[in-house]
Amino acid sequence: MHSAALPAFLAGILVAAGAAQAEPAIGGLRYIGRATVPNDAMVDGTLVGGLSGLAYDPKTGLWYVLSDDRSDKAPARFYAAELTYGGEAFTEARMVRAVTLKTAGGQPYPNRKTGGDVQDPESISIDPQTGNLWWGTEADRKLGISPAVHISTPEGAAAGEIAMPAMFTVHPGEERGPRDNLGFEGLSFSPDGRSVWVAMESALYEDGPVATVDAGTTARLTRISRDGEVIAQYAYPLDPIQAKPTGKSADNGLSEFIALDDTRGLALERSGVEGADGIWTLYIRVYETDTAGAADVKDVPALAGTEIRPVSKRLVLDLSKDPAIGRVDNIEAMSFGPLLPNGHRSLVLASDNNFNPASQVTEFLLFDVLP
Repeated sequence: MHSAALPAFLAGILVAAGAAQAEPAIGGLRYIGRATVPNDAMVDGTLVGGLSGLAYDPKTGLWYVLSDDRSDKAPARFYAAELTYGGEAFTEARMVRAVTLKTAGGQPYPNRKTGGDVQDPESISIDPQTGNLWWGTEADRKLGISPAVHISTPEGAAAGEIAMPAMFTVHPGEERGPRDNLGFEGLSFSPDGRSVWVAMESALYEDGPVATVDAGTTARLTRISRDGEVIAQYAYPLDPIQAKPTGKSADNGLSEFIALDDTRGLALERSGVEGADGIWTLYIRVYETDTAGAADVKDVPALAGTEIRPVSKRLVLDLSKDPAIGRVDNIEAMSFGPLLPNGHRSLVLASDNNFNPASQVTEFLLFDVLP
C-alpha cells in the first residue's frame, strides 16, 4: 500500500525511514506557493545560483541543491538546504551550507580557464542504499568532455564514476554523439534503489536535429544498473519549441526526470524563447511518462529516420497555463519532498538563474501531488 493511503503520521514514518515505494498515478498538481533566494545570496563564500538539480533526503530532512557553475564563480558544488513549507504556504528556502565537489584526487574541479576535467553538474539523486549522491553532467565539445555520472559522498568526496555507453562519448570536430551542453539533465534512482534512470536533454547527432518551433525531437532515456550496465533505453518524444522567438534563440529540452516505478516516470520539459529585448519566456510542462510498450533502443545506433515506438507521456501540468502560478523562470530541477498535512506528497521545482541578476531569479515552487 502506498503511504498516501495510510494515516499521515504512519506515512511520515515510512517516508522518513526511506522505505522504497512506487508512486501511484498522479492526478494533478496543485500550486501552493514559491520561495525566492536573492541573486546576491552568499553561502560559505560562494554565490548561490545556477540551481539545476534537487533531491530531498528523508533521513535528515535536508535538500541537496546542485549548482551548474562550472567552477567559474566558485568550485563546482551543491548546497544543503532547508525548505520550510506546509499545505498552504511556502515560507522559506534557506541554503545551510555549500559543499565542494571533489575529484578522485581530492581536489576541487577546475574551470575552463585552467582547463582539465571541467564539469557542468546538472542533475542529482540520493542513493537510497548508501546515502551517497549520484550526479550527472553536460557535454563540453570544445574541451572534449563527455556527459558523465559521478558518485560523491554528502561531504563532497569522490566515491566513484559510472561508465556510460560509447554512444554518449563526445567527438570534437564531428557531428557524432552528444551535442554541446545537451547532456545528462535528468537522473533518478528507481524507488527500490536497484537501478538508475539517466535522461539526455536533447537528441544525439545520430538521432536527428534538436527541437524547432515546427517539430519536436527525441532524447534518450536510459535505465542502468548500479554498476552501469544498460538495462534498457527508450526514445523520449520531446515537444516542439512552444512559441516563435522574436530574439536570437529558442529551445526545448528534457530538464529533469523522476522514476515512479519500473516503467513510469515524471518528466520536466523546459522550453525557452528569447524576445527581441533579450528577455526569455519559459514554458514549463510536467508529464507522467510510461515505457511500457515502448521499443528498447539500446542497440539502435541512430534513431533518425527510424520507426521506433517511443515512451508514452501524459500532460500533468502546463505551468504557463495556470494563472495561479504566474510567470516562471528557468525551471531545471524537480524532486518529491515530505508529506503535506493532507497526506499527499509534495513536489518542488527549482529555477536556474544562470547567474543573470538583471532578468532572472532563483526560486522554488511548491505543489501538492494530487492522487
